[in-house]
Amino acid sequence: MTESDQELPASAAHYRGGSGAPLVLLHGGTSSWRCWESLLPTLIDKHDVLAPNLPGHAGRPSSQPLAIGGLADAVETVMDEAGFDTAHIAGNSLGGWVAMELARRGRARSVVALSPAGGWLPTETRVPKIFVSMRRQLRLGYFAIPLVMRVPALRRILMRIVCEHGDRLSPRQAMDAARDALACTLVDNLVHPVPAQTEPYGDLGIPILMAWGEYDRLLIAPRYCDPWRLLVPAAGWRTLPGVGHVPMYDDPALVADTILDWALRASATRQTG
Repeated sequence: MTESDQELPASAAHYRGGSGAPLVLLHGGTSSWRCWESLLPTLIDKHDVLAPNLPGHAGRPSSQPLAIGGLADAVETVMDEAGFDTAHIAGNSLGGWVAMELARRGRARSVVALSPAGGWLPTETRVPKIFVSMRRQLRLGYFAIPLVMRVPALRRILMRIVCEHGDRLSPRQAMDAARDALACTLVDNLVHPVPAQTEPYGDLGIPILMAWGEYDRLLIAPRYCDPWRLLVPAAGWRTLPGVGHVPMYDDPALVADTILDWALRASATRQTG
């Protein structure tokens, strides 16, 4: 998506567009629906796409601490308002964890979880500390960030924790990511440690794909993905080559194709089941 493609049919807190089978996109912690922006032209050609901002993120401030059940409640409300009884759901990081909770509640036709959060030890402190540190650095250097983001090599260095190729983003997209992180009130209310996902999902009766970025530096494999193998033993597994924790930034086409392919498989299974 180019600089001229900034106008999208969206509010500050959600995106809705396209036609076809319902598809819900859930962003990761400190992000917003705009992390999916480069995928939208492809996805809306096949799906009725709903991409809400999670509570505690840009456009939806909240003073509540992170609680996966509460985030899933909020997404269910948005789905109800959109007329989605069920939908294909794709989520990244925190959004991947929420997607799995929605699947447990019977709201998902299929799930693509991209490096889902929650697969850590109950005493985990590394991830919340990274978010807090990142926010502090952004605040201290905010006035210089617009200049830094204009330089591809510096974008790549600054965004290395979330993606492998920050230079592939436009300066405007990189600034959107920085502003979203600063607007994330959830970081202000993080508890230490963040509760882990401990209750297994078993076989939920729908196709579930766990996909991990080859160069994920935030939720490093196998440390943070192996617990999910135990939590969702029936899931399919895939390594996404050449991408980091937020693969949509690195390779939009790869992620869009992965989501479309998985939803198509799920639809074919429903029709023949």
